[in-house]
Amino acid sequence: SGDGWGVSREQWRVVEKFIPADVVREDRRGRPWGDRRLAFNGILGILPAAAPWEELPELYGAYQTVHRRFQAGRKQDVIEAVLRGLARDLHERGGLDLSQCFLGGSFTAAKNGTLALAKPSGARAVKSWQLEMLMVFLSPSTQKLLRRRK
Repeated sequence: SGDGWGVSREQWRVVEKFIPADVVREDRRGRPWGDRRLAFNGILGILPAAAPWEELPELYGAYQTVHRRFQAGRKQDVIEAVLRGLARDLHERGGLDLSQCFLGGSFTAAKNGTLALAKPSGARAVKSWQLEMLMVFLSPSTQKLLRRRK
């Protein structure tokens, strides 16, 4: 995409409709928010790594701003809105069959030595950026960050 890892302009057009517009003060005081897509890409880049925010590459802007956007998004349930929106978008495009989903699975040998579960020969999952983004947000390290503090 020319600006580091993350969503392309085309992908952003799908994602941004699930993210609330930036709040602007009535008196217009204060610094304007930075590029939303760039910050979103920074969030996507740092969450799966579970790295400290300070290690976010400068390419995405100030780590403090990206972290602030992440925290605000947590409070506004933006992550959930993006997840639901992407799942809906993927379903509408025929790329996600909600009647046959599973969160995790394993393959194991039965006691008699034959495979109890096996991948159908030649079967491959269809890859899509929406599904890859869903997996970032559903990863254990991201889920740990998203848990609400009581």
